[in-house]
Amino acid sequence: MDFLALIAAFGGGVIGAYMGALPAFIMAGFLAIAGSVAAAAGAPADIAVGYIAFGSFLGPHIAFGGGVAAAAYAGKINKLESGSNILASLNGLGTPSVLLVGGVFGVLAFLIQYVIGITPLGPMTDTVALTVALSGIVARFCFGKTGLTGKYTGSEPRKWFTGGTGFVQNVVLGLGVGIAVSFVAASMKQAGASDAAINNFPVICFGFSAVTLIFTQTGFATPATHHISLPAANAAVFGIAAFGPGGAVLGVVFAILGSLLGDWAGCTFNSHCDSHIDPPAFAIFISAILLSIIKMAMGA
Repeated sequence: MDFLALIAAFGGGVIGAYMGALPAFIMAGFLAIAGSVAAAAGAPADIAVGYIAFGSFLGPHIAFGGGVAAAAYAGKINKLESGSNILASLNGLGTPSVLLVGGVFGVLAFLIQYVIGITPLGPMTDTVALTVALSGIVARFCFGKTGLTGKYTGSEPRKWFTGGTGFVQNVVLGLGVGIAVSFVAASMKQAGASDAAINNFPVICFGFSAVTLIFTQTGFATPATHHISLPAANAAVFGIAAFGPGGAVLGVVFAILGSLLGDWAGCTFNSHCDSHIDPPAFAIFISAILLSIIKMAMGA
């Protein structure tokens, strides 16, 4: 275990709290793009990507997760109207304990990811995404009152999955993002892009989706898509390597799956609630497990 990075995770959690969970995640997206583009061109990616975008500085499990927990705590102590508000920059509350909660959850996230990484599950999934999901669950039980799946008070049966036009919308969203991501990857491969460029393409796609959330932050109806673009890119890169350009279709399948998994997780864990449990995180870590199973089945 890197004890210096563990100490740094406290600061990363405070950063997520003072900035707000979503702003910190958007910043991670910018660094992910910068670092992965540089790495695709042959530069080392460790600083911008490994240490900052996905490490103890702005790693989603640490900064975003710390911001999520801090918001949940702020809601509990009536400093924030809703503990599920991940857009709020919590430094404005003027409450040091809110920032401290972010720091504590940054450290907790570091430890959770470390433990996952040394188990058999670690190599099979996205440990950052799984940690984000688990951290949100811990925050819900520590500071919320609505339980794991929220408290539904309506008179009609609760929906655990969006149906009708909403379902079609999610499929089309996944289809569109998946086609763009997957067939650009195929085009890059066909054009003779370097292994570094191909291997860093999924991180670029993740960063793009994270950065687009700046529009969500500023009030537009822009959806989260990192749970679509990242699994799509990972599946496309594998599918193209295994089957040639036609293997890009695997990326499209995973994009649609990611979109639907995100919808299910949102309806199940992040509705009728008083804190945020991140739906894209569920979609990403589940998609990663499914892709790992496919790879093992093919002997890859």
